[in-house]
Amino acid sequence: MDYVIRPLTIADEAVLWEMLYQALQTAEGAIAPPRDVVRQPEFARYVEGWGREGDTGFVAYDSEQDDELLGAVWLRLPIGEHEDNEEQTPELAFAVKPGHRKRGIGAALLTQLVKANPQHSAISISAPANNPAVRLYERFGFKVVRESAGSVTMRREA
Repeated sequence: MDYVIRPLTIADEAVLWEMLYQALQTAEGAIAPPRDVVRQPEFARYVEGWGREGDTGFVAYDSEQDDELLGAVWLRLPIGEHEDNEEQTPELAFAVKPGHRKRGIGAALLTQLVKANPQHSAISISAPANNPAVRLYERFGFKVVRESAGSVTMRREA
């Protein structure tokens, strides 16, 4: 499969809403949640108002299938963290559409994100420690440094 990866822009908010929904569908054969679940505050914070200072990421499209959306990875600083705080930990959101997983697309997206943002040695992901994506992050040198209910914080030495 040929695909293209490009940086996210402020115009990609709709793409990110779709990818956020896809990220919630991680279990094979699980019943898909209703689409409006992404508008709940605990999920919407990853996308709402995309294009703030520090928002960055990449999106992958299938170049052979009329630019079919395949996946995206993005970082965003949580609202309310002070800009002068050197301990800011951006939150990572990441999704590859079902049917396209385990084909290297996620690894390619994460590679682009890590190379483009070497200043971010720590990321926070809201996922259980047993989420398959955590294994992918570990392959990129991230290590779990803190775990709480439903999320892990991982750090990578820059």
